[in-house]
Amino acid sequence: MGRLYSKTMVTDLIEIRRLGEKKRAENESFRKHLKRHDFVERNLRHIAEEIEGQIDCTQCANCCRVATVRLLERDITKMAKSMRIPPQKFIQQYCDETPDEGYILKRTETGCTFLSGNLCSIYEDRPSMCHDFPHLVRGAGSIPSRMWEMIDRATYCPIVYNSLEAFKVETRFFEKSRQLK
Repeated sequence: MGRLYSKTMVTDLIEIRRLGEKKRAENESFRKHLKRHDFVERNLRHIAEEIEGQIDCTQCANCCRVATVRLLERDITKMAKSMRIPPQKFIQQYCDETPDEGYILKRTETGCTFLSGNLCSIYEDRPSMCHDFPHLVRGAGSIPSRMWEMIDRATYCPIVYNSLEAFKVETRFFEKSRQLK
């Protein structure tokens, strides 16, 4: 597998946005394809690891600019402790609450409140959602169970976009799609 994906790697964020939007319907079909067909998930994780290893997130930080960060109670406790403030004060200063997601990190006009340039100012104590991002290699559940999130992420994250394209090749998505027509 090594180096197979570097030849076709797309990293330009404008191109990722354009292609990700253009391929929404295809990615939705692919999500359904993964649920209906057998494949070796370990192979998909290896592909995602290889692609993740080729992309320097600190050169991009697009996820920090566009994604919402849901917080678990343990995230709030950990971040408050590292800042030496009570959890309630952390919530007041750094969180918003939404009916759908609960507590989320506040955002500024440039993205996450803790984004400084392309770096996270609380990197060592970042929330678990950020630690596991983009949730292809790390995260709860199987890759197919997380695919509903990947359709949107493929419009802003080079790792997700390139991984999905490589997954389609690995699982013979295009071959099986043609057989159904």
